[in-house]
Amino acid sequence: MTAYALNLPDQLKHEVEQLAQIQGISLDQFILWAVTEKVSTLKASFPQIAYRQGANGQLVPVIKGTGIRVQTVAIASQKWGMSPSQMKNEYELTEAQVREALSFYAVNKGQIDAAIASEQSLEIANG
Repeated sequence: MTAYALNLPDQLKHEVEQLAQIQGISLDQFILWAVTEKVSTLKASFPQIAYRQGANGQLVPVIKGTGIRVQTVAIASQKWGMSPSQMKNEYELTEAQVREALSFYAVNKGQIDAAIASEQSLEIANG
């Protein structure tokens, strides 16, 4: 097994410690369990979604083989009102890729919305 240093925000660490205690396991065991669960879910449910490192160093979900971020599809759908058919044509994707990206967004809405808001804040600050 490989050791890995992990930095967590204080509040998240506190919540994870509480959940691990409730489960009767160590913090390390809980984190390993959570990561394993997330990886298996992503592999089984979203085979066309991968992660790549974004410009800010954070991992960003993208549609495999395209480099198109899931948040791009989410913005196209939510903000611009594009239909899956329009997105398929605009981004040269298959219908299956668009559907999977939208499904991934629905499952990870909070995380992706936070990334969108963070980028918008940076754009405003730098604009």
